[in-house]
Amino acid sequence: MSRSFYHDHPETLSLETEIIEAQPGRIALAQSPFFPGGGGQLADRGTIRWADGEIQIQGFESWAGRQWVLLAEPVVLAGRVDAIVDPVFRQMMRELHTDTHLLNALVYQMFDGALVTGVQMNDDGTARMDFDLPDADNERLRELDAPINAAIRQDLAVTDSYMPLDAALDEHGLIRTRSAAPPPTADGKIRIVEIAGLDRQACGGTHLVSTGHSRPIKVLKIDNKGRHNRRVKIGLVGLAPGT
Repeated sequence: MSRSFYHDHPETLSLETEIIEAQPGRIALAQSPFFPGGGGQLADRGTIRWADGEIQIQGFESWAGRQWVLLAEPVVLAGRVDAIVDPVFRQMMRELHTDTHLLNALVYQMFDGALVTGVQMNDDGTARMDFDLPDADNERLRELDAPINAAIRQDLAVTDSYMPLDAALDEHGLIRTRSAAPPPTADGKIRIVEIAGLDRQACGGTHLVSTGHSRPIKVLKIDNKGRHNRRVKIGLVGLAPGT
């Protein structure tokens, strides 16, 4: 797996690129600005524009060694096109993903290295994270919106780097989930996302350039999910229901 365009150029939301293979209703691009989804983050939305028209994308699929862009109609395209990411949806996903990192960091620090057991970001401005917290005080979890919003106000830089997968697996605290780590690049490295002075962990999604670009959040709900899991639901203030 090579380094993704949307990681190296996160602010590029419109890209002229070449179709390298096409089938009815799907295309593979030489370069793609679209995040195809994964790790609980929803895939980008957007359009493909060419000389004679424009079409909505319906999703993405990895198949036959390629990443395919699925189109809303069974058209067959060729040549150069403009791949255009929906900026409003991408921004919301970047906010939610960055804020889940803040939540993850605080839970990890405050609850003895508790690991993530699941995560899901939603298109209504909410996200939920499940943690392995069998004995957690739910009231402490409900109060996490205060330190999360403090970190947002501090406008902490969010950066990324790459390190060998073996080294990442050996470094305590970089892999925070009980599921698999993000896939390595072609040269066997894994992407590490760092929030200055607060957190450092492996991740393959899209994030803000600094925490201050996020709206404030609110902890909406705490659920007990079985004997071990606590589910924390957060929402962007002014966007998510209940905020």
